[in-house]
Amino acid sequence: MGNRERTFRLVVNKTAVQPMPVSGVYLITDQGDDLLNRVRVALRGGVSVLQYRPKGKGREACLEEGGALKQLCRGCGVAFIVNDDVDLAVALEADGVHLGQDDGSVEGARGKLGSARIIGKSTHTLEEALQAELDGADYIGFGAMYPTESKNVSHIAGTAGLADIRDRVELPIVAIGGITTSNACRVIDAGADALAVISSVLSSPRPDIAAAELKLLFNRKRPFPRGSVMTVAGSDSGGGAGIQADIKTITLLGSYASSVLTALTAQNTRRVSSVHGLPSSFVIDQLETVLSDIPVDVIKTGMLHTTGIISALAENLSERSTIIPLVIDPVMVAKGGASLMERDATMIFTEQLLPLAYLLTPNIPEAERLLGRMIRSLAEMEQAARDLHDMGAAHVLIKGGHLTGSQSGDILFDGAECHHFPAERIFTSNTHGTGCTYASAIATFLAQGEPLRGAVDKAKEFITTAIRLARPLGKGHSPVNHYLAAAEKL
Repeated sequence: MGNRERTFRLVVNKTAVQPMPVSGVYLITDQGDDLLNRVRVALRGGVSVLQYRPKGKGREACLEEGGALKQLCRGCGVAFIVNDDVDLAVALEADGVHLGQDDGSVEGARGKLGSARIIGKSTHTLEEALQAELDGADYIGFGAMYPTESKNVSHIAGTAGLADIRDRVELPIVAIGGITTSNACRVIDAGADALAVISSVLSSPRPDIAAAELKLLFNRKRPFPRGSVMTVAGSDSGGGAGIQADIKTITLLGSYASSVLTALTAQNTRRVSSVHGLPSSFVIDQLETVLSDIPVDVIKTGMLHTTGIISALAENLSERSTIIPLVIDPVMVAKGGASLMERDATMIFTEQLLPLAYLLTPNIPEAERLLGRMIRSLAEMEQAARDLHDMGAAHVLIKGGHLTGSQSGDILFDGAECHHFPAERIFTSNTHGTGCTYASAIATFLAQGEPLRGAVDKAKEFITTAIRLARPLGKGHSPVNHYLAAAEKL
């Protein structure tokens, strides 16, 4: 070509269809009752792949049930895979098939399904995994991680086995066997691209919440800023609480912060002199504009102020096709005593928004207002958490700072049992913004892939440090020290 500059043209085959990626929450169906409805709810939690695993059903029943499941998946953009049966996958026009070791070859399935469909292969050893990759599988199932009741397991590869093959296999790896929210982090850390689950989601009283919890855990593999948190709250012109405290916390702890303003306040460390609520239509416009462009992993709410805002927010979030875990700090009264929620808004909050909560984080006065009774002991805190759960919140954290004594402990009810988070009480008036900061820290750690108890534990340590390191500022309740707490923690 002499001295002429050599040029290249990239030719793209636009007609080629690539198989859908396999990652995240890989849900396998069970044989329980009301399967369609349970799957429909689970898909709202962020399932990426659904594997249809019929057992003991006739062909017509499989076609009818599988067809309905496929339509659910199509509406949510979820890959629909058939277990073992290539002919059923063809008949249902599924996105692919998953084959056991004794359920036919990848080559044979490819011949029937074509190149645009997904083919997965169950494997238990490195040799089987490498062979599946050589045969042209799109992903492998690998396990078992732990014993499981859904299948007799003769070989437990475990997380050690998964870690051993991770760097040897280029295909996506779906970890299989006995995976729950309590052990999923270890499986992800060992190298799983997806988690195959059955009962931990479909047997949950809240399949959407269970799936959303698992989905969030994959954020632990992301680079910083890790995860995205939206705060829906009022502005504190003094900067110690409200949306300002939220953004400081989220950013300093390493996540991306977006915001939706609900109200403007004129306040300092001593008092709130005035509050200007924003129209609910503008609040929703902010929310929808952000969510239409920026991925948000967790939403944290603070001061919502009016019945209109609470009702509009509840309606908008409940109608979304995929839920975003919601951490609700039911801000009702400012540190100086000013009301931050209209009195008649409490009932609307309880009926419409509280049941959407992934985590509700009231202090004792807020819990008392929601329940209509006094709370004077740890035992009464535990019962209050259970009662607020019964009102619809998936998890409840009641903060014990308003009790007397040397300890300032909090209680988390996770739907099954109570967990205590004790801390030495710090006798200080430098506590402005504690509730906002604590809830935002929990939301941040959740968005970064921490399980709930770990997120609360880390956030409790953070807020305790922020109170301990707070410095006098102004003439009233000084704000906590976000900067030094983050610097010490990170």
